[in-house]
Formats: sequence, C-alpha cells, structure tokens
Amino acid sequence: MSEIRVPHVEPPYPFEAYAHVVEPLSEADGGGYLITFPDLPGCMSDGESEAEALVNARDAFSAWISARTHAGKPIPKPTRHGESAEPVRLMQRLPRSLHASLVARAKAEGTSLNTLVTMLLAEGLGRREPSSGERTATMRQGLVR
Repeated sequence: MSEIRVPHVEPPYPFEAYAHVVEPLSEADGGGYLITFPDLPGCMSDGESEAEALVNARDAFSAWISARTHAGKPIPKPTRHGESAEPVRLMQRLPRSLHASLVARAKAEGTSLNTLVTMLLAEGLGRREPSSGERTATMRQGLVR
C-alpha cells in the first residue's frame, strides 16, 4: 500500500460553525465519548473524556477538510452558520390560557409574540443542563465570532 501525503487546507468555515454530536460510548465499545459531525459524513473522533474527544475532533475536522479537498469534493456548508441561517417555522398547539398569558407578556414588554417565545425558548435551553446519567446524544452548536 502506498502512502499519500495530503497537504493541510484551511477550512472555508471554522470548526465552531459545525454542529457536532457528543455521545457516551458503552463499556463494550471501549468507554469514553464519540463525536460526529452531521454535516460532514464520516468525520468523527473519540476520547476518554468529552474534553479529550473535543481536542481529537479538531484534528479529525482538519484532516477531513484537507482530505475532502484533496479528493476534489466540495466542503458542505454548516447547517447553521452564524446568524445568516434561514429561520424555520415551528407550529405548536397551546392552551388558550397560556397563549393569552404570552400575548399579555409580549405586549407588556413591547415586543412581538414571536420574539418573546423565541427568547423564552432560548433562555430555557440555556438553563437546561443534561444530567450526568443522561444517555441521549447532546447536539452542540458553536457560535461563530
């Protein structure tokens, strides 16, 4: 088998722009944590701790971008890149009393109902910390500065 040298390529979007999924690995799979990138098929890494997995994920990201470019394939855009991401529509049924409370609060705060609900959802997600025993994958999206 021959060795191919792939030169480093600067990514078109920073590491932080790409969502990544952190999942604990079972003891049967060696323990630790696995990180995958939904927007970058086949790009993954692992580590004994979440911090180590994240350091290793940066290396995997860099190697994936360089190899993909070397192969002449396009680099996918991040699903969510900064604030220019296309908003999505959320339809949710609410009890009339909750809707009335939200409308009254939005009016009192001088904002739209949509803006108020978006702010409340963002605040709630920011406060929620997954419990250490939670086995579900955590989706993380970095902020682009």
